Amino acid sequence: MKEENEIIRQIVLDTETTGMNQFGAHYEGHCIIEIGAVELINRKYTGRKLHLYVKPDRPIDPEAIKVHGITDEMLADKPDFAAVAQEFIDFIKDAELLIHNAPFDVGFMDYEFRKHHIDVKTADICTITDTLQMARRQYPGKRNNLDALCDRLHIDNSKRTLHGALLDAEILGDVYLAMTGGQVSLFAEQETETPVPQAEEIKEELIPVKISSEGLIALPLTEEESAAHAEYLSLINKKSKDNCIWIKRLSPDANETVH
Repeated sequence: MKEENEIIRQIVLDTETTGMNQFGAHYEGHCIIEIGAVELINRKYTGRKLHLYVKPDRPIDPEAIKVHGITDEMLADKPDFAAVAQEFIDFIKDAELLIHNAPFDVGFMDYEFRKHHIDVKTADICTITDTLQMARRQYPGKRNNLDALCDRLHIDNSKRTLHGALLDAEILGDVYLAMTGGQVSLFAEQETETPVPQAEEIKEELIPVKISSEGLIALPLTEEESAAHAEYLSLINKKSKDNCIWIKRLSPDANETVH
């Protein structure tokens, strides 16, 4: 059972590589060249990120360059994996990793650890959640790559012209929150959590109603409800840059300006 004050730390992670093998171990003979990781605490972004470029010990495959746009020249002055490994381990240790197609990235991570004689295995220091498998269970029979999920869940991925580890991790974070019921609303920064009253806390009372000539029932608002409604419309108007249709319709000159 989840404790009331339990802290849940999750790291959304993505990597880019020099390529992959079509047969045998997909990581064998290849290298991680970019790491992107974004931290969530209790399903909220903390602002902490890890973004590393890594110099490989082999050339990048031309087909891989077409995917992520990273060239050997861009990595010539970057540290090798051994030099950044401890920083990477410290960032992900004891967290739940959220990875799209986790076996791909984890396979590469563990291969790099072994290759550089680092006595670490990802599953021993983290729990691992494969968001691709989550998506397949949630949307069976549909395409579940990151672009398809963004389209389905209305998440902006317009900056994703090429794959990039940090950008993809940030997008995957939004996808994960949306898939698991945590989509941030337009007014997230203005909202606070309101407890839902229990059934025994709700008291039944008679409310006078008005019935229009069209047969529509109109419930009168309390002063508090009217004020809250006006405040919310004002917020919508601010977010929409003075283009709130409800305020326009309620304005005195609405009949002249809105048709």
